[in-house]
Amino acid sequence: MKVSKEDLIKLYGQMWLIRLFEQRASDLFAKGVMPGFIHLGIGQEAFMAGTNYNIKAGDSVGSSHREHGLLLGLGITPNELMAELYGKETGCNKGKGGSMHACKAKVGAIGCNGILGAAQTIINGYGFAHKVRNDGNIAVTVFGDGAANRGDVHEGMNLASVMNLPVVFIIVDNGYGISMSSKESSLVDDLSARAAGYGMPGLTADGNDILAVIEATREAFERARQGGGPSVVEFKTYRHHGHFEGDPTPYRTKEEVEMWMKKDPIARFEKVLLERNILNEEQMKDIYEEQLAIVDAAQKFAEESPYPEGPEGYEDVFYFYEGGDK
Repeated sequence: MKVSKEDLIKLYGQMWLIRLFEQRASDLFAKGVMPGFIHLGIGQEAFMAGTNYNIKAGDSVGSSHREHGLLLGLGITPNELMAELYGKETGCNKGKGGSMHACKAKVGAIGCNGILGAAQTIINGYGFAHKVRNDGNIAVTVFGDGAANRGDVHEGMNLASVMNLPVVFIIVDNGYGISMSSKESSLVDDLSARAAGYGMPGLTADGNDILAVIEATREAFERARQGGGPSVVEFKTYRHHGHFEGDPTPYRTKEEVEMWMKKDPIARFEKVLLERNILNEEQMKDIYEEQLAIVDAAQKFAEESPYPEGPEGYEDVFYFYEGGDK
């Protein structure tokens, strides 16, 4: 798939935005400034930016708890996402969603489901809506290798296949489901091979190669848009940090981490851009500084934003009250 020079430069900037945003979130969380709980996808920028490249307006994209980068690419601004992580009123969900449940339906970012595996059944509702409307849009669900072993994930795949829904199941195999190695939790080398059991195609690609990600998602997305039904795309990648911030990762060896650090997706993309004379090192530095300024501004915006007022806690949420005078 040919990607224009302008798009390649934009993709490079997006990858740096994702990494710098998440590195900042990591630092703020470690300092006790950012509340709640957070899972980061540092090291998985290629899969996020590459997947977003083939998303079109009107598509429905469900992320997991580790895809701030997908949300940024779909149209949630750095300011409103950072404010959401801070629990501020100016966040995309007025501070009520936080890291795991940030969403913005009008840009197709339907967010994360707190129940592991449930999102892969819910996504079929979005896919069914696109099919009935015949709007040419698709539904995409992203989940990890751990969730790929859940029974409800397989129920979702089966239903999507039976109903021939425009749904793409993206498995992000970063090697671990919390601390369980995917090599120990599955006897198949490629989780995408399970797609054959549901009569749909499965494809595994290098999730640290943004051009491979773009090609893999293009193929699966176009198939779904043209009525070809669902498919499974698996990206092999690696998270640089632990499962959650503060995870000491005793289950990973030093040699394994060093091996994957050599496959860093941004460094690999930089090599391509330099070899093709698309960018030079000075231009890369400028792009880095531009994205850093955006993250700095997002942090400032979040810190200066107010927390929701008391009554706001009862708005835009569903709650059940039983008893008393109310």
